[in-house]
Amino acid sequence: MTKAGAMSPDLSFALILLIKMAVTAAFVLAATITAERAGPLVGGLVATLPIAAGPAYVFLALDHDAHFMSQSAVASLAVNAVNVLFATTYTMMAQRRSLFGSLGTAYIVWLVLALLTNSQHWSLGAAVAMNAGVLALGLWLVRPLRHVPMLRVQRRWSDYALRAGLVSVLVGVLVTFSFRIGPYASGLLAVFPVVLTSIVLILHNRAGGKPTAAVLANTVLGFIGFALACICVHLTAEIVGKWPALAAGLAVSICYSLIMWQARRLGLKV
Repeated sequence: MTKAGAMSPDLSFALILLIKMAVTAAFVLAATITAERAGPLVGGLVATLPIAAGPAYVFLALDHDAHFMSQSAVASLAVNAVNVLFATTYTMMAQRRSLFGSLGTAYIVWLVLALLTNSQHWSLGAAVAMNAGVLALGLWLVRPLRHVPMLRVQRRWSDYALRAGLVSVLVGVLVTFSFRIGPYASGLLAVFPVVLTSIVLILHNRAGGKPTAAVLANTVLGFIGFALACICVHLTAEIVGKWPALAAGLAVSICYSLIMWQARRLGLKV
């Protein structure tokens, strides 16, 4: 305490950080439980909603201005393409490999490409072009693997602890270091594949590699919606303000997922 009844800045920061981590973890838990019960398509679409990146961006917006948010969105858009390759790599490897081999290979691909991506100063046009190419390739590769049925898995309390812990660590690192690492690296951390990782760690050995891969195969389709959300935030943050821009980005992502879900219900090939 700096004065009688006053809280020190360090203690205040620690308490706020813990609250942010707990709120985000609770939000992700609710979303991923829903995804697991609904099958690979809905699971993949829900997993790519900004259920981890969204709260991270909200907390960034509390501390940074609209320009910071706009530039972070471009970085997240660029890394979105890397996440597509992460999901595609795991999907292909999990058809025959173990959890360690499949997820380990996906992380090697992610780490190398994320570091290369973060070393560049991305313009919107370049990030959009990279996403278009990578998404087209990913959709082509995983299309035959997207329809494996998801077996019902009995969840244990440790599953919830794992998910909450993964997301909490991400938010804690992001909020703590965002002032030091700048908008581009913050944008990269905001879209770290923490939700995909938690799904794989929980389901691979219990439901099987192929059903789990089907969920991640459907995330490739969902990443199109996240890309559109990033573009929306980048283009609108400095015009309408950071909070309306984040709300618009969330709306774009949700609307895209609902359209894809409805298209599948109508029997359309998506």
